[in-house]
Amino acid sequence: MNAMQSNRMSQVLRTPPVVLNLLAINILVFLAFEVLPLGVKNWMLANLALFYPESPFFMPHQLVTYMFMHGSLDHIFFNMFALWMFGRILEQSLGSRRFLIYYLVTGVGAALIQLGVSAIEISNIAQNVHEGLASVSTLADRINVPTLGASGAVFGILLAFGMLYPNATLMLLIPPIPIKAKYFVIIYGALELFFGVSGTMDNIAHFAHLGGMLWGFLLLWFWRKKGKIYY
Repeated sequence: MNAMQSNRMSQVLRTPPVVLNLLAINILVFLAFEVLPLGVKNWMLANLALFYPESPFFMPHQLVTYMFMHGSLDHIFFNMFALWMFGRILEQSLGSRRFLIYYLVTGVGAALIQLGVSAIEISNIAQNVHEGLASVSTLADRINVPTLGASGAVFGILLAFGMLYPNATLMLLIPPIPIKAKYFVIIYGALELFFGVSGTMDNIAHFAHLGGMLWGFLLLWFWRKKGKIYY
């Protein structure tokens, strides 16, 4: 490998500051959540994860802090891998400031969509309680279910990559076939919609993922209309 190739490779692999700091914060919070005493872990969950507004645990800052919390090693690994893989390219394209705005807007937007879907679900359960078809404890349990993870913002990043680099070729792991970014995003979004509507894998906030993509699309469209980005 000559010097020019080496420099090009280092530029490709270089992690820009916002992505680097997001990775560090997420990993540090996860490690704290895993190794600190149970009382601290419960405090972190109650104060940093996102709860429904009717929950006694809800606080407005959770709309931001929830995206830095993860419940398992595979949860944080896949989110951080996607953040590193696609986020560094987007940060280099959009600039660090605009990328950070995009990340936070999609993350908060995903939380708002998730709360909206939760409102519908909780309203249905409350109606069932009124009709004697469900217990009050079922309603309380649903109100106090926490949402956590960077997935909403990460799906926003996937959407942005697909829009800014639609013909970039990605290699899937299962099955191991190449696919263009634009088709990958469309298929992934369609699967999330199916899982969300059908209730499949109901321990995953599918509508938060879709919310991140929706807010990402709207923000990119706004920036394009203002002439700040081109794609």
